[in-house]
Amino acid sequence: MKMKMGDIRQFSSIDKDFDSKLQKLLDWQNTENSKIDHQVGEILTNVRQKGDIALVEYTNQFDHRNVSSIKNLIVPSDQMSQALQNISEPERSALNVSAERIIEYHEHQKINSWSYCDEDGTMLGQQVTPLERIGIYVPGGKANYPSSVLMSALPAKVAGVNKIIMTAPAPDGQLNPMVLAAAAIAGVDEIYTVGGAQAIGALAYGTDTIKKVDKIVGPGNIFVATAKRMVFGQVGLDMVAGPSEVLIVCDGKTDPDWIAMDLFSQAEHDQNAQAILVSNDNKLLEQVKMSVEKLLPSLERADIIQSSLKRRGAFILVRDLNEAVELVNYIAPEHLELSVDDPEDMLPRIRNAGAIFMGRFTSESVGDYCAGPSHVLPTSSTARFSSPLGVYDFQKRSSIVMCNEKSASKLGKTASIIARAESLTAHAHSAEYRIKK
Repeated sequence: MKMKMGDIRQFSSIDKDFDSKLQKLLDWQNTENSKIDHQVGEILTNVRQKGDIALVEYTNQFDHRNVSSIKNLIVPSDQMSQALQNISEPERSALNVSAERIIEYHEHQKINSWSYCDEDGTMLGQQVTPLERIGIYVPGGKANYPSSVLMSALPAKVAGVNKIIMTAPAPDGQLNPMVLAAAAIAGVDEIYTVGGAQAIGALAYGTDTIKKVDKIVGPGNIFVATAKRMVFGQVGLDMVAGPSEVLIVCDGKTDPDWIAMDLFSQAEHDQNAQAILVSNDNKLLEQVKMSVEKLLPSLERADIIQSSLKRRGAFILVRDLNEAVELVNYIAPEHLELSVDDPEDMLPRIRNAGAIFMGRFTSESVGDYCAGPSHVLPTSSTARFSSPLGVYDFQKRSSIVMCNEKSASKLGKTASIIARAESLTAHAHSAEYRIKK
């Protein structure tokens, strides 16, 4: 595997066609493939109509299995606990450390119920309750993701969710022991070896075996993302995620080998992942390119990394770090590394990013596994309006209003006036009945 310096596109903010180059770089038609839409739509319809039978048929078709019943797709609870015992001590310890850090971080996110009384005696407030059942989707195609189990399930546990249902594809009937061990640590209640759009359909609509959930969370491929988009409204979603992304801002003072490997760490997810380096130092850009050439051949997933960098990677030269901040806020990346002297000075100006990794010693990879915050993050520029998965995604908020006789009379007069202005006289009468004569 040999990558040449010219294989990664490079352009500058001073280029006359910079805007068009940038837009072309960022363009990702995640949900605009009509063929995939049609395929996913058919799968969801079949799952809704045929339930368990459809799940068995699609699992045999897509995961190269030969099962006769949905019972063959249920993972016994003792298989999870056995996997936890069978993995190595370092692996078990790493999962436990990660889980402890995730729990500690998310304990800070919990929202509590509150109330107050206004001057008229009306009690107002908000009641916070956890969701009852949630589904987590764990990918299992090109790689195994025990980290996704922890990052999806543990915030839900902290929120107080009662039942956590997990679906994960098991090609050839094999489910990674680390994934099962992570499920045991995270307290997953049920596991089904069902993947793809059919798993999303089962969680959204329910079958005789898999009961419908209130919300589906977790990353997946384009078929999973398309299915999530199609079932939204029938069920809640965390987000419709696209390919993984990292944007690194570097002032030229970080070891170029470190930067190259940080780019690789996202590019190795799949060919559609995006890794972008932004710097005000052209010399650094050239040095990182040389590091890419040097380090890439040593990696197991070199083919995937090379394809990703050639298709969607870029090195962008900017005038200064202020311009770099403007670029960050426009791109709104999933992961942002601020590999600069004073990241804390830059931080208040960053408005759009899923997760921000500050300083030269903070690699994005620690965030993927054990820093604490969930690694389920908004992609495809949706960090402009979305947030990382957290406890708040598994809590509902109900408004509370309780009037006494005095406040019902006073508020009823106001409500009556507005209701009549809207020609909703039943509303007006309802309020007026309570006005004290």
